[in-house]
Amino acid sequence: MRCANRLALVVPRTRRLEEEYRLSVCSKLCYAIGGAPNQMAGSAAAFFLQIYLLDIAHITPFHASLVLFIGKASGAVTDLVAGFFISKSRWTKIGRLMPWMLACTPFTVASYFFLWYLPPFVAGRVAWYLTFYCLFQALTTLFQVLYSALTMFLSTDQKERDSATAYRMTMEVLGTLFGAALQGQIMASAHVFHHCTTNVSANTTSHGISLHEPSFPEPLDPLSHPAKVYMIAAGVIGGVYLLGIVIVFLGVKEKDDPYALTSDRAIPFWKGLRLTMKHGPYVKLTASFLFFSTAVQLEQSNFVLFCTHATDLRNHCQYLVFTILASAAVSIPFWQKILQRFGKKCAACGISWMIPFAVMLVTIPNLILAYFVAFVSGLSIAASLLSSWSMLPDVVDHFRLQNPHGKGHETIFYSSYVFFTKMSTGIGLGISAAGLEFTGYKPGICKQSDDVVLTLKILIGAVPAVLIIVGLFILLFYPITEESRKETKLALEVLRRNHKSTESLDEHREDTSV
Repeated sequence: MRCANRLALVVPRTRRLEEEYRLSVCSKLCYAIGGAPNQMAGSAAAFFLQIYLLDIAHITPFHASLVLFIGKASGAVTDLVAGFFISKSRWTKIGRLMPWMLACTPFTVASYFFLWYLPPFVAGRVAWYLTFYCLFQALTTLFQVLYSALTMFLSTDQKERDSATAYRMTMEVLGTLFGAALQGQIMASAHVFHHCTTNVSANTTSHGISLHEPSFPEPLDPLSHPAKVYMIAAGVIGGVYLLGIVIVFLGVKEKDDPYALTSDRAIPFWKGLRLTMKHGPYVKLTASFLFFSTAVQLEQSNFVLFCTHATDLRNHCQYLVFTILASAAVSIPFWQKILQRFGKKCAACGISWMIPFAVMLVTIPNLILAYFVAFVSGLSIAASLLSSWSMLPDVVDHFRLQNPHGKGHETIFYSSYVFFTKMSTGIGLGISAAGLEFTGYKPGICKQSDDVVLTLKILIGAVPAVLIIVGLFILLFYPITEESRKETKLALEVLRRNHKSTESLDEHREDTSV
Protein backbone atom coordinates (compact mmCIF):
# COMPACT_ATOMS: atom_id res chain seq x y z
CA MET A 1 0.00 0.00 0.00
CA ARG A 2 2.85 2.35 0.87
CA CYS A 3 4.61 1.57 -2.44
CA ALA A 4 1.43 2.34 -4.34
CA ASN A 5 1.19 5.70 -2.60
CA ARG A 6 4.78 6.47 -3.51
CA LEU A 7 4.25 5.59 -7.17
CA ALA A 8 1.12 7.70 -7.21
CA LEU A 9 3.27 10.62 -6.14
CA VAL A 10 6.14 9.96 -8.57
CA VAL A 11 4.31 9.27 -11.85
CA PRO A 12 2.32 12.53 -12.04
CA ARG A 13 5.47 14.51 -11.22
CA THR A 14 7.35 12.77 -14.05
CA ARG A 15 4.59 13.48 -16.54
CA ARG A 16 4.44 17.12 -15.49
CA LEU A 17 8.22 17.34 -15.90
CA GLU A 18 8.07 15.97 -19.45
CA GLU A 19 5.43 18.53 -20.37
CA GLU A 20 7.46 21.30 -18.73
CA TYR A 21 10.54 20.59 -20.88
CA ARG A 22 8.62 20.45 -24.16
CA LEU A 23 9.30 23.67 -26.06
CA SER A 24 6.62 25.67 -27.81
CA VAL A 25 7.16 27.23 -31.22
CA CYS A 26 7.00 30.66 -29.60
CA SER A 27 9.79 29.78 -27.17
CA LYS A 28 11.96 28.46 -29.99
CA LEU A 29 11.39 31.60 -32.04
CA CYS A 30 12.18 33.91 -29.12
CA TYR A 31 15.33 31.94 -28.40
CA ALA A 32 16.33 32.00 -32.07
CA ILE A 33 15.76 35.75 -32.46
CA GLY A 34 18.12 36.46 -29.58
CA GLY A 35 21.13 35.20 -31.53
CA ALA A 36 20.46 37.16 -34.72
CA PRO A 37 21.97 40.52 -33.59
CA ASN A 38 25.25 38.92 -32.58
CA GLN A 39 25.50 37.28 -35.98
CA MET A 40 24.61 40.52 -37.75
CA ALA A 41 27.48 42.29 -36.06
CA GLY A 42 29.80 39.33 -36.53
CA SER A 43 29.08 39.01 -40.27
CA ALA A 44 29.56 42.74 -40.84
CA ALA A 45 32.93 42.57 -39.11
CA ALA A 46 33.94 39.29 -40.78
CA PHE A 47 33.25 40.44 -44.33
CA PHE A 48 34.00 44.16 -44.18
CA LEU A 49 36.14 45.14 -41.17
CA GLN A 50 39.41 44.31 -42.90
CA ILE A 51 38.64 46.40 -45.97
CA TYR A 52 37.29 49.18 -43.71
CA LEU A 53 40.55 49.30 -41.76
CA LEU A 54 42.63 49.24 -44.94
CA ASP A 55 40.71 51.58 -47.24
CA ILE A 56 38.70 53.87 -44.94
CA ALA A 57 40.83 54.15 -41.79
CA HIS A 58 44.02 53.83 -43.91
CA ILE A 59 45.70 51.45 -41.49
CA THR A 60 48.59 49.41 -42.89
CA PRO A 61 48.01 45.67 -43.43
CA PHE A 62 50.51 44.90 -40.66
CA HIS A 63 48.60 47.00 -38.13
CA ALA A 64 45.31 45.59 -39.41
CA SER A 65 46.65 42.08 -38.80
CA LEU A 66 47.56 43.08 -35.24
CA VAL A 67 44.08 44.49 -34.63
CA LEU A 68 42.38 41.36 -36.01
CA PHE A 69 44.61 38.84 -34.26
CA ILE A 70 44.79 40.54 -30.86
CA GLY A 71 41.05 41.19 -30.97
CA LYS A 72 40.30 37.53 -31.63
CA ALA A 73 42.81 36.52 -28.95
CA SER A 74 41.08 38.77 -26.39
CA GLY A 75 37.79 37.13 -27.28
CA ALA A 76 39.35 33.72 -26.81
CA VAL A 77 40.73 34.61 -23.38
CA THR A 78 37.32 35.98 -22.44
CA ASP A 79 35.82 32.55 -23.09
CA LEU A 80 37.76 30.94 -20.28
CA VAL A 81 37.32 33.88 -17.91
CA ALA A 82 33.59 33.96 -18.64
CA GLY A 83 33.29 30.22 -18.13
CA PHE A 84 35.08 30.53 -14.78
CA PHE A 85 32.82 33.25 -13.38
CA ILE A 86 29.61 31.84 -14.84
CA SER A 87 30.32 28.42 -13.33
CA LYS A 88 30.57 30.10 -9.92
CA SER A 89 27.46 32.26 -10.29
CA ARG A 90 24.33 31.31 -8.40
CA TRP A 91 20.86 30.63 -9.69
CA THR A 92 18.54 33.65 -9.61
CA LYS A 93 14.84 34.17 -10.22
CA ILE A 94 15.51 34.74 -13.92
CA GLY A 95 18.14 31.99 -14.22
CA ARG A 96 21.90 31.72 -14.05
CA LEU A 97 22.81 32.85 -17.57
CA MET A 98 20.16 35.49 -18.22
CA PRO A 99 21.54 38.13 -15.78
CA TRP A 100 24.91 37.98 -17.53
CA MET A 101 23.29 38.37 -20.95
CA LEU A 102 21.29 41.39 -19.82
CA ALA A 103 24.35 43.03 -18.26
CA CYS A 104 26.76 42.62 -21.19
CA THR A 105 24.44 43.71 -24.04
CA PRO A 106 24.58 47.54 -23.53
CA PHE A 107 28.38 47.48 -23.39
CA THR A 108 28.48 45.30 -26.52
CA VAL A 109 26.37 47.85 -28.38
CA ALA A 110 28.65 50.73 -27.33
CA SER A 111 31.87 48.93 -28.27
CA TYR A 112 30.44 47.90 -31.66
CA PHE A 113 29.42 51.47 -32.50
CA PHE A 114 32.84 52.92 -31.66
CA LEU A 115 34.51 50.13 -33.65
CA TRP A 116 33.02 51.72 -36.80
CA TYR A 117 33.63 55.32 -35.69
CA LEU A 118 36.44 57.12 -37.51
CA PRO A 119 38.34 59.26 -34.98
CA PRO A 120 39.53 62.70 -36.15
CA PHE A 121 43.15 61.92 -35.26
CA VAL A 122 45.53 59.73 -37.28
CA ALA A 123 48.40 58.86 -34.94
CA GLY A 124 46.27 56.92 -32.46
CA ARG A 125 43.93 55.12 -34.85
CA VAL A 126 45.58 51.75 -34.43
CA ALA A 127 45.22 51.98 -30.65
CA TRP A 128 41.59 53.16 -31.05
CA TYR A 129 40.52 50.24 -33.23
CA LEU A 130 42.57 47.75 -31.25
CA THR A 131 40.89 48.86 -28.01
CA PHE A 132 37.33 48.74 -29.27
CA TYR A 133 37.80 45.58 -31.32
CA CYS A 134 39.19 43.83 -28.24
CA LEU A 135 36.25 45.09 -26.17
CA PHE A 136 33.75 44.05 -28.82
CA GLN A 137 35.30 40.60 -29.22
CA ALA A 138 35.39 40.07 -25.47
CA LEU A 139 31.76 41.14 -24.95
CA THR A 140 30.33 39.42 -28.00
CA THR A 141 32.19 36.26 -27.02
CA LEU A 142 30.72 36.44 -23.53
CA PHE A 143 27.26 36.79 -25.04
CA GLN A 144 27.88 33.91 -27.45
CA VAL A 145 29.00 31.58 -24.67
CA LEU A 146 25.96 32.43 -22.59
CA TYR A 147 23.53 32.23 -25.47
CA SER A 148 24.84 28.94 -26.87
CA ALA A 149 25.04 27.34 -23.41
CA LEU A 150 21.41 28.33 -22.89
CA THR A 151 20.53 25.49 -25.30
CA MET A 152 21.26 22.97 -22.55
CA PHE A 153 18.83 24.73 -20.20
CA LEU A 154 15.87 24.81 -22.59
CA SER A 155 14.88 21.15 -22.57
CA THR A 156 16.09 17.66 -21.65
CA ASP A 157 14.86 16.21 -24.94
CA GLN A 158 17.56 15.95 -27.62
CA LYS A 159 15.02 16.39 -30.40
CA GLU A 160 13.70 19.55 -28.79
CA ARG A 161 17.22 20.91 -28.43
CA ASP A 162 18.05 20.00 -32.04
CA SER A 163 14.85 21.69 -33.16
CA ALA A 164 15.68 24.81 -31.15
CA THR A 165 19.18 24.75 -32.66
CA ALA A 166 17.69 24.60 -36.17
CA TYR A 167 15.46 27.59 -35.36
CA ARG A 168 18.48 29.38 -33.95
CA MET A 169 20.67 28.63 -36.97
CA THR A 170 17.96 29.86 -39.34
CA MET A 171 17.56 33.15 -37.49
CA GLU A 172 21.32 33.57 -37.06
CA VAL A 173 21.91 33.06 -40.77
CA LEU A 174 19.10 35.50 -41.52
CA GLY A 175 20.76 37.94 -39.12
CA THR A 176 24.07 37.34 -40.84
CA LEU A 177 22.32 37.94 -44.17
CA PHE A 178 20.81 41.22 -43.01
CA GLY A 179 24.07 42.41 -41.48
CA ALA A 180 26.08 41.60 -44.58
CA ALA A 181 23.44 43.11 -46.88
CA LEU A 182 23.35 46.32 -44.87
CA GLN A 183 27.11 46.53 -44.65
CA GLY A 184 27.42 45.56 -48.31
CA GLN A 185 25.40 48.54 -49.41
CA ILE A 186 27.55 50.71 -47.16
CA MET A 187 30.67 49.25 -48.74
CA ALA A 188 29.32 49.89 -52.23
CA SER A 189 28.72 53.57 -51.49
CA ALA A 190 31.84 54.15 -49.40
CA HIS A 191 34.39 52.36 -51.58
CA VAL A 192 33.99 54.01 -54.98
CA PHE A 193 36.24 52.71 -57.73
CA HIS A 194 34.56 54.16 -60.82
CA HIS A 195 37.40 56.66 -61.16
CA CYS A 196 39.97 53.90 -61.56
CA THR A 197 41.56 53.82 -65.00
CA THR A 198 44.63 52.20 -66.37
CA ASN A 199 47.42 54.39 -67.70
CA VAL A 200 50.82 53.02 -68.62
CA SER A 201 52.55 56.33 -68.06
CA ALA A 202 51.30 57.09 -64.56
CA ASN A 203 51.40 55.63 -61.10
CA THR A 204 53.30 52.49 -62.00
CA THR A 205 54.35 50.20 -59.19
CA SER A 206 57.58 48.28 -58.96
CA HIS A 207 55.83 45.37 -60.67
CA GLY A 208 55.03 47.48 -63.71
CA ILE A 209 51.33 47.77 -63.05
CA SER A 210 49.65 51.06 -63.85
CA LEU A 211 47.79 52.52 -60.91
CA HIS A 212 45.80 55.66 -60.27
CA GLU A 213 45.30 56.79 -56.71
CA PRO A 214 41.71 57.18 -55.53
CA SER A 215 40.19 60.58 -56.03
CA PHE A 216 38.42 60.79 -52.68
CA PRO A 217 40.45 62.33 -49.82
CA GLU A 218 41.48 60.50 -46.70
CA PRO A 219 38.37 60.73 -44.48
CA LEU A 220 39.90 62.38 -41.44
CA ASP A 221 36.55 63.95 -40.60
CA PRO A 222 34.21 61.53 -38.76
CA LEU A 223 31.29 63.17 -40.57
CA SER A 224 32.64 62.53 -44.07
CA HIS A 225 30.42 60.35 -46.25
CA PRO A 226 32.38 57.05 -46.02
CA ALA A 227 32.72 57.35 -42.24
CA LYS A 228 29.14 58.50 -41.68
CA VAL A 229 27.49 55.60 -43.51
CA TYR A 230 29.49 53.05 -41.54
CA MET A 231 28.39 54.70 -38.27
CA ILE A 232 24.75 54.67 -39.36
CA ALA A 233 24.96 50.93 -40.05
CA ALA A 234 26.57 50.37 -36.64
CA GLY A 235 23.76 52.30 -34.96
CA VAL A 236 21.11 50.21 -36.71
CA ILE A 237 22.72 46.92 -35.67
CA GLY A 238 23.14 48.25 -32.12
CA GLY A 239 19.40 48.93 -31.94
CA VAL A 240 18.66 45.39 -33.11
CA TYR A 241 20.95 44.10 -30.33
CA LEU A 242 18.77 45.75 -27.69
CA LEU A 243 15.56 44.49 -29.29
CA GLY A 244 16.90 40.92 -29.44
CA ILE A 245 17.83 40.70 -25.76
CA VAL A 246 14.39 42.02 -24.76
CA ILE A 247 12.72 39.27 -26.82
CA VAL A 248 14.92 36.57 -25.27
CA PHE A 249 14.24 37.84 -21.77
CA LEU A 250 10.47 37.90 -22.27
CA GLY A 251 10.09 34.72 -24.31
CA VAL A 252 12.63 32.21 -22.97
CA LYS A 253 12.51 30.48 -19.61
CA GLU A 254 15.82 29.16 -18.35
CA LYS A 255 15.50 25.86 -16.48
CA ASP A 256 17.92 24.46 -13.91
CA ASP A 257 19.98 21.33 -14.53
CA PRO A 258 17.31 18.62 -14.73
CA TYR A 259 19.68 15.71 -14.17
CA ALA A 260 21.39 16.77 -10.97
CA LEU A 261 20.21 16.09 -7.45
CA THR A 262 19.88 19.06 -5.14
CA SER A 263 22.80 17.65 -3.16
CA ASP A 264 25.12 17.65 -6.18
CA ARG A 265 27.85 20.28 -6.24
CA ALA A 266 29.06 22.27 -9.22
CA ILE A 267 32.27 21.02 -10.82
CA PRO A 268 35.16 23.44 -10.09
CA PHE A 269 36.04 25.27 -13.28
CA TRP A 270 39.67 24.21 -13.68
CA LYS A 271 38.88 20.62 -12.74
CA GLY A 272 36.02 20.66 -15.22
CA LEU A 273 38.32 22.11 -17.89
CA ARG A 274 40.84 19.32 -17.33
CA LEU A 275 38.07 16.72 -17.57
CA THR A 276 36.81 18.41 -20.73
CA MET A 277 40.23 18.27 -22.37
CA LYS A 278 40.42 14.54 -21.57
CA HIS A 279 36.98 13.79 -22.98
CA GLY A 280 37.66 12.05 -26.29
CA PRO A 281 34.48 12.97 -28.22
CA TYR A 282 34.88 16.64 -27.30
CA VAL A 283 38.54 16.78 -28.32
CA LYS A 284 37.84 15.22 -31.72
CA LEU A 285 34.78 17.37 -32.38
CA THR A 286 36.56 20.58 -31.38
CA ALA A 287 39.70 19.80 -33.39
CA SER A 288 37.65 19.05 -36.49
CA PHE A 289 35.54 22.18 -36.35
CA LEU A 290 38.55 24.35 -35.55
CA PHE A 291 39.77 23.68 -39.07
CA PHE A 292 36.28 24.18 -40.51
CA SER A 293 35.74 27.52 -38.76
CA THR A 294 39.18 28.79 -39.75
CA ALA A 295 38.47 27.91 -43.39
CA VAL A 296 35.11 29.69 -43.30
CA GLN A 297 36.62 32.74 -41.58
CA LEU A 298 39.36 33.02 -44.21
CA GLU A 299 36.74 32.84 -46.95
CA GLN A 300 34.63 35.53 -45.32
CA SER A 301 37.39 37.99 -44.46
CA ASN A 302 39.16 37.80 -47.83
CA PHE A 303 36.20 37.34 -50.18
CA VAL A 304 35.48 41.07 -50.59
CA LEU A 305 39.17 41.85 -51.06
CA PHE A 306 39.42 39.04 -53.62
CA CYS A 307 36.45 40.31 -55.63
CA THR A 308 37.73 43.90 -55.41
CA HIS A 309 41.39 43.43 -56.28
CA ALA A 310 41.89 39.95 -57.80
CA THR A 311 38.97 39.90 -60.25
CA ASP A 312 36.71 42.29 -62.14
CA LEU A 313 33.82 41.55 -59.75
CA ARG A 314 34.14 44.60 -57.47
CA ASN A 315 30.73 45.89 -58.56
CA HIS A 316 29.16 42.56 -57.57
CA CYS A 317 30.75 42.17 -54.12
CA GLN A 318 27.67 42.94 -52.05
CA TYR A 319 25.45 40.79 -54.28
CA LEU A 320 27.81 37.83 -54.06
CA VAL A 321 27.95 38.12 -50.26
CA PHE A 322 24.15 38.32 -50.24
CA THR A 323 23.99 35.15 -52.37
CA ILE A 324 26.26 33.27 -49.95
CA LEU A 325 24.18 34.15 -46.93
CA ALA A 326 20.80 33.76 -48.65
CA SER A 327 21.66 30.22 -49.75
CA ALA A 328 22.86 29.46 -46.21
CA ALA A 329 19.59 30.73 -44.76
CA VAL A 330 17.27 28.81 -47.07
CA SER A 331 19.30 25.59 -46.79
CA ILE A 332 19.01 25.24 -43.00
CA PRO A 333 15.75 23.18 -43.22
CA PHE A 334 17.40 20.99 -45.89
CA TRP A 335 20.40 20.27 -43.67
CA GLN A 336 18.10 19.67 -40.71
CA LYS A 337 16.39 16.92 -42.73
CA ILE A 338 19.78 15.45 -43.72
CA LEU A 339 20.83 15.59 -40.08
CA GLN A 340 17.73 13.73 -38.91
CA ARG A 341 17.76 11.11 -41.65
CA PHE A 342 21.45 10.37 -42.23
CA GLY A 343 23.08 11.59 -39.02
CA LYS A 344 25.02 14.61 -37.88
CA LYS A 345 28.42 13.47 -39.13
CA CYS A 346 26.99 13.08 -42.62
CA ALA A 347 25.54 16.61 -42.48
CA ALA A 348 28.89 18.00 -41.30
CA CYS A 349 30.56 16.60 -44.43
CA GLY A 350 28.50 19.06 -46.46
CA ILE A 351 31.22 21.65 -45.92
CA SER A 352 33.34 19.74 -48.43
CA TRP A 353 31.14 21.08 -51.23
CA MET A 354 33.01 24.37 -50.89
CA ILE A 355 36.35 22.96 -51.99
CA PRO A 356 36.00 22.33 -55.75
CA PHE A 357 33.95 25.44 -56.42
CA ALA A 358 36.28 27.77 -54.52
CA VAL A 359 39.20 26.41 -56.53
CA MET A 360 37.21 26.94 -59.73
CA LEU A 361 36.49 30.56 -58.80
CA VAL A 362 40.20 31.22 -58.29
CA THR A 363 41.21 29.63 -61.57
CA ILE A 364 38.21 30.75 -63.68
CA PRO A 365 36.95 34.11 -62.29
CA ASN A 366 33.76 34.14 -64.36
CA LEU A 367 30.71 36.16 -63.23
CA ILE A 368 28.17 33.35 -63.60
CA LEU A 369 30.54 30.89 -61.96
CA ALA A 370 31.12 33.36 -59.12
CA TYR A 371 27.42 33.43 -58.28
CA PHE A 372 27.22 29.63 -58.45
CA VAL A 373 30.26 29.35 -56.17
CA ALA A 374 28.66 31.82 -53.77
CA PHE A 375 25.49 29.71 -53.69
CA VAL A 376 27.36 26.45 -52.99
CA SER A 377 29.56 28.16 -50.37
CA GLY A 378 26.42 29.22 -48.53
CA LEU A 379 25.22 25.62 -48.48
CA SER A 380 28.56 24.49 -47.04
CA ILE A 381 28.63 27.18 -44.37
CA ALA A 382 25.09 26.28 -43.28
CA ALA A 383 26.07 22.60 -42.99
CA SER A 384 29.07 23.36 -40.78
CA LEU A 385 27.18 25.77 -38.53
CA LEU A 386 24.15 23.56 -37.95
CA SER A 387 26.10 20.34 -37.44
CA SER A 388 28.66 21.81 -35.03
CA TRP A 389 26.11 23.36 -32.68
CA SER A 390 23.91 20.25 -32.92
CA MET A 391 26.76 17.87 -32.08
CA LEU A 392 28.12 19.80 -29.11
CA PRO A 393 25.03 19.12 -26.90
CA ASP A 394 25.48 15.40 -27.65
CA VAL A 395 29.03 15.61 -26.33
CA VAL A 396 27.78 17.38 -23.19
CA ASP A 397 25.19 14.64 -22.66
CA HIS A 398 27.87 11.98 -23.13
CA PHE A 399 30.01 13.68 -20.48
CA ARG A 400 26.98 14.04 -18.21
CA LEU A 401 26.38 10.29 -18.34
CA GLN A 402 29.97 9.58 -17.33
CA ASN A 403 29.87 12.20 -14.53
CA PRO A 404 26.32 11.94 -13.11
CA HIS A 405 26.98 13.64 -9.76
CA GLY A 406 28.34 16.96 -10.95
CA LYS A 407 26.72 19.97 -12.53
CA GLY A 408 27.68 23.31 -14.03
CA HIS A 409 29.81 21.74 -16.77
CA GLU A 410 27.74 23.11 -19.64
CA THR A 411 29.33 26.56 -19.62
CA ILE A 412 32.79 24.96 -19.40
CA PHE A 413 32.17 23.02 -22.60
CA TYR A 414 30.75 25.96 -24.49
CA SER A 415 33.30 28.51 -23.28
CA SER A 416 36.27 26.28 -24.09
CA TYR A 417 34.78 25.43 -27.50
CA VAL A 418 34.38 29.10 -28.41
CA PHE A 419 37.88 29.76 -26.97
CA PHE A 420 39.58 27.36 -29.37
CA THR A 421 37.45 28.56 -32.27
CA LYS A 422 38.38 32.19 -31.62
CA MET A 423 42.07 31.37 -31.29
CA SER A 424 42.19 29.41 -34.52
CA THR A 425 40.32 32.05 -36.52
CA GLY A 426 42.45 34.80 -34.94
CA ILE A 427 45.64 33.06 -36.01
CA GLY A 428 44.22 32.55 -39.50
CA LEU A 429 43.21 36.20 -39.84
CA GLY A 430 46.56 37.40 -38.50
CA ILE A 431 48.48 35.28 -40.99
CA SER A 432 46.13 36.42 -43.77
CA ALA A 433 46.64 40.14 -43.13
CA ALA A 434 50.37 39.67 -42.53
CA GLY A 435 50.60 37.91 -45.91
CA LEU A 436 49.03 40.92 -47.58
CA GLU A 437 51.52 43.21 -45.84
CA PHE A 438 54.44 41.02 -46.89
CA THR A 439 53.34 40.98 -50.55
CA GLY A 440 52.90 44.76 -50.66
CA TYR A 441 49.19 45.53 -50.31
CA LYS A 442 48.59 49.28 -50.77
CA PRO A 443 45.38 50.68 -49.24
CA GLY A 444 43.17 52.82 -51.44
CA ILE A 445 44.74 52.11 -54.82
CA CYS A 446 42.76 50.79 -57.78
CA LYS A 447 44.88 47.81 -58.75
CA GLN A 448 47.14 45.75 -56.52
CA SER A 449 50.35 44.00 -57.50
CA ASP A 450 50.49 40.47 -58.92
CA ASP A 451 51.88 39.16 -55.63
CA VAL A 452 48.87 40.52 -53.72
CA VAL A 453 46.48 38.98 -56.26
CA LEU A 454 48.23 35.61 -55.94
CA THR A 455 48.07 35.81 -52.15
CA LEU A 456 44.34 36.52 -52.24
CA LYS A 457 43.80 33.54 -54.55
CA ILE A 458 45.69 31.27 -52.18
CA LEU A 459 43.73 32.56 -49.18
CA ILE A 460 40.42 31.98 -50.98
CA GLY A 461 41.17 28.65 -52.67
CA ALA A 462 44.10 26.53 -51.51
CA VAL A 463 44.25 27.29 -47.78
CA PRO A 464 40.53 26.70 -46.99
CA ALA A 465 40.60 23.50 -49.07
CA VAL A 466 43.50 22.07 -47.06
CA LEU A 467 41.91 23.08 -43.75
CA ILE A 468 38.57 21.44 -44.66
CA ILE A 469 40.26 18.20 -45.73
CA VAL A 470 42.19 17.99 -42.44
CA GLY A 471 39.00 18.70 -40.48
CA LEU A 472 37.09 15.96 -42.32
CA PHE A 473 39.89 13.48 -41.60
CA ILE A 474 39.69 14.22 -37.86
CA LEU A 475 35.90 13.98 -37.95
CA LEU A 476 36.16 10.36 -39.14
CA PHE A 477 37.32 9.45 -35.61
CA TYR A 478 34.43 11.18 -33.84
CA PRO A 479 32.94 8.31 -31.79
CA ILE A 480 29.34 9.42 -31.15
CA THR A 481 27.06 7.76 -33.69
CA GLU A 482 23.29 7.98 -34.00
CA GLU A 483 22.96 4.66 -32.17
CA SER A 484 25.17 5.71 -29.26
CA ARG A 485 23.39 9.06 -29.10
CA LYS A 486 20.03 7.31 -28.68
CA GLU A 487 21.51 5.06 -25.99
CA THR A 488 22.80 8.11 -24.13
CA LYS A 489 19.39 9.73 -24.38
CA LEU A 490 17.67 6.71 -22.85
CA ALA A 491 20.28 6.40 -20.10
CA LEU A 492 19.95 10.07 -19.17
CA GLU A 493 16.16 9.77 -19.15
CA VAL A 494 16.45 6.92 -16.65
CA LEU A 495 18.91 8.96 -14.60
CA ARG A 496 16.60 11.96 -14.59
CA ARG A 497 13.58 9.94 -13.53
CA ASN A 498 15.52 8.20 -10.79
CA HIS A 499 16.76 11.54 -9.48
CA LYS A 500 13.32 13.07 -9.53
CA SER A 501 11.80 9.96 -7.98
CA THR A 502 14.38 10.10 -5.17
CA GLU A 503 13.61 13.75 -4.51
CA SER A 504 9.86 13.07 -4.56
CA LEU A 505 10.19 10.20 -2.10
CA ASP A 506 12.37 12.33 0.19
CA GLU A 507 9.74 15.06 0.15
CA HIS A 508 7.07 12.48 0.94
CA ARG A 509 9.07 11.17 3.90
CA GLU A 510 9.46 14.70 5.24
CA ASP A 511 5.73 15.30 4.92
CA THR A 512 4.98 12.00 6.66
CA SER A 513 7.36 12.71 9.51
CA VAL A 514 5.76 16.10 10.03
